[in-house]
Amino acid sequence: MRHPKLIIAGIGLAAVAAAGGVTAAAAGGTSASNATTGHSATTPTVRTASAAVAGKTETILVNSGGLPLYFYRPDTAAKSLVTGGVAALWPPLTSAAPTAAGATGTLTVVNDAHGRQVAYNGHLLYTFVSDHAGQVTGQGVQNFFVATPGLTPIATSPASGTVPAAPPATGYGY
Repeated sequence: MRHPKLIIAGIGLAAVAAAGGVTAAAAGGTSASNATTGHSATTPTVRTASAAVAGKTETILVNSGGLPLYFYRPDTAAKSLVTGGVAALWPPLTSAAPTAAGATGTLTVVNDAHGRQVAYNGHLLYTFVSDHAGQVTGQGVQNFFVATPGLTPIATSPASGTVPAAPPATGYGY
């Protein structure tokens, strides 16, 4: 039997794809379902919020609907490695012109298979279908980690052909 959340998430992703992608939605008082409808271009695509992460209250990055944002450790600054069924569980955050509130890092857009995917300090950002606003359930699952304002930048082009070091196993900016 299929899990109802996965079926609903799949239907939602199909509707978003048919509509042309995900855009920023109003940050104040919107539900998670409004996060993909693009009600307002003036509200931040990425903002900070407090949430419990591994039993501690942390300041994390969330989308305009308040859903926690994650990065996928194997991604590069220029390419998402999240595809197929994994992308259905971890939808990418996309926006043509992302803005931030409360976060001092750099937001960029990477044109990839997901469209205009938002990156924070070079880390491509995703949500998790099992999360709700203020609830972090995907920390450490399938190599995804919650994004924080202090997330260390990824170098977009390594110096002298060297490969950038992988993030440490713990301490992803919080």
